[in-house]
Amino acid sequence: MQLQNSFTVPVPADEAWRTLLDIERVSHCMPGATVEEFDGDTVKGSVKVRVGPITVTYRGTATFLEKDDAAHRMVLSARGNEVRGQGTASATVTGTLTEHDGTTTVSVTTDLTVTGRPAQFGRGVMSDVSDGLIGRFADCLAQRLSATRPAASATPAAGAAADTSDSVTDTAPTDGAEPIDLLRAAGGPVARRAARALAVAALAALAVLLARRGCRHCRCGVLCRTCHSG
Repeated sequence: MQLQNSFTVPVPADEAWRTLLDIERVSHCMPGATVEEFDGDTVKGSVKVRVGPITVTYRGTATFLEKDDAAHRMVLSARGNEVRGQGTASATVTGTLTEHDGTTTVSVTTDLTVTGRPAQFGRGVMSDVSDGLIGRFADCLAQRLSATRPAASATPAAGAAADTSDSVTDTAPTDGAEPIDLLRAAGGPVARRAARALAVAALAALAVLLARRGCRHCRCGVLCRTCHSG
C-alpha cells in the first residue's frame, strides 16, 4: 500500500535537512523506534507495535538509497522481521523538503508492505495510523528545533548553553521504547469497525439463543427440518 503524508517545521530547508539526516538526534521523536547502530548510511534498530493486548517487535535495517543535498530529497529502504513470529514489514520511503517563507514542508511517500498480525488493518486504517504517527513525530521535531534556535542564534556562556541542551533532552515528548499503539493511533476508524463487529457478534448470539428457546420442546433438541418443517 502507498501512504502519503506531510508536515511542516519552523526552520529553513537547509536546517531541516541537516536535522532529518541526524538519525541519532531525531530517533527520539520516532514513535516506537529504538536506534541501535547508525554508520551514516544504514540504520539498525527495532520498532515496537501494540495491537490490543499483543506487542509485536520488528528488528531490522533501513538504508539510505539516495541523499540529494541540492534537491533536499531522500529515499530510504527499510525491512524488518518479527522477533517472535513470522510477520514482516518492508517500506520504501521518499522524503522531499520544500521551503516557504522560512518554514519547511516535508512531503513523505511510503510504499509499505506488512504481513502478520498488524496486517489485519486495511489501507484506510493504516493511513489514519500513519497520519497520527507523522503528526507526533512532527510535533516533537518542531519542539526540538524551536528550542535549539535561540541557543544557535545567541552566544550564551558555556554553562547556560549546557543547561539549554539538557532542557531540550528532558522535554522530549516521545520515548522510543514505548510501543506504537495501533488501536489508539487509529482512533475513530478502528473503534467504528470494532463496534460493527461487536454488533454482528451480538446479533449472531441472539439468533442462537432464540433458536435454542424455540427448540426447548423439540423431539430432537435442535432446530431441524424434521421437527420444524411446518
